[in-house]
Amino acid sequence: MSAFVFDPPAVPSVAVADATARFPVRRIFCVGRNYAAHAREMGKDPEREPPFFFTKPADSVVGTGSFIPYPPDTKDFHYEIELIIAIGRDGAFVPVDKALELVWGYGVGIDLTRRDLQLAARDKGRPWDWGKAFDLSAPLAPLRQVASVGHPKKGRIWLAVNGKIRQDADLSELIWGCPEIISILSQSIALKRGDIIMTGTPAGVGPIVAGDKVTGGIDGLGEIAISILESTTPSVASVGE
Repeated sequence: MSAFVFDPPAVPSVAVADATARFPVRRIFCVGRNYAAHAREMGKDPEREPPFFFTKPADSVVGTGSFIPYPPDTKDFHYEIELIIAIGRDGAFVPVDKALELVWGYGVGIDLTRRDLQLAARDKGRPWDWGKAFDLSAPLAPLRQVASVGHPKKGRIWLAVNGKIRQDADLSELIWGCPEIISILSQSIALKRGDIIMTGTPAGVGPIVAGDKVTGGIDGLGEIAISILESTTPSVASVGE
């Protein structure tokens, strides 16, 4: 048996609703601009062009109830509420009509974004990593299995800051639905058990600061809550469920 030069880190994971077992996270794929109104507010044409993807590290996952320090290197820290797909079966080159067979469950997540860094990179034609793929940037609520929630095609998706609604839309407004997202992604990258897909955010994104409490939810899939703290050492947080 091969030895490691130091102990490998623990496997990142997400809580599962009404269960003690956790869902191990392998990779996180995110869909960019998948609601027309959000595309417009970001200054882009919402025409139904093929979706594009970016990634976050698996260990950027934190649970609901987490206290997240305001991240370094930004003055424009944003929330983005999203429907989460949890992949439970491997698949490559998956046709749309078979795509949902790969899904283990669904959940609610927040794509935290250093917007100033993201836009600066976008304008220079550079990768978005510094704006999207930083520590603690993927809060996820407990996942719910397909057997209990089915495959949601519609339902309210919302987010509030300090009790004031900022995002309020319906899953039916997704430009690319879950089967299409899964199928298109699988044409380029073989999906594996443990992969997470963040499906995009509706309009209404905006800044948050230390002291803010962010809450959100999706009909039938539960709710999520995080609190923003003053800046501190990167990766130091009180992690919730």
